[in-house]
Amino acid sequence: MAQAKVSRDALQMLADDHRTVEALFETYDNARGEAAQRKIVQQICEELIIHAMVEEQIFYPAVREAVEDDMMDEAQVEHDSAKTLIISLQQGSPSDAYYDAKVSVLKEQVEHHVYEEERQRGSMFAQARKADIDLVALGAQMVELKKQLQKQAKAEGLPRPELVALAV
Repeated sequence: MAQAKVSRDALQMLADDHRTVEALFETYDNARGEAAQRKIVQQICEELIIHAMVEEQIFYPAVREAVEDDMMDEAQVEHDSAKTLIISLQQGSPSDAYYDAKVSVLKEQVEHHVYEEERQRGSMFAQARKADIDLVALGAQMVELKKQLQKQAKAEGLPRPELVALAV
């Protein structure tokens, strides 16, 4: 089993992250009570922050030359839009006005982003697969950063998400 994790490539790692967050959104949809909802949303936010940091610091720079510029730029704007909602959710509470709506919109944004990265014709993943990129080595770098960020999240918390494309 350890061998499978070592040889997992960058695209599989990102896809696994996507499935984790999709499952958390499903759990949120079925959750009852503010404490349960708050806990699930914090898990969603943590997963998405770590995922975005890994993509933005390692994956996106590595595939930028292989993927259409418009697609890369749109992915960054989508990340920033999600980060704005994440910041709002982290500062809020399930009893706040619009809280459920924010979770719902974040879910929709993530679903759209995942579709464009993984599933649409000519997706970012498809373009990366066609390029001369060592996806296994890239995946190993990404796993290391993810582990560091998970450790940081447990010890002291993650930094506030930084906006890149939507910074004003």
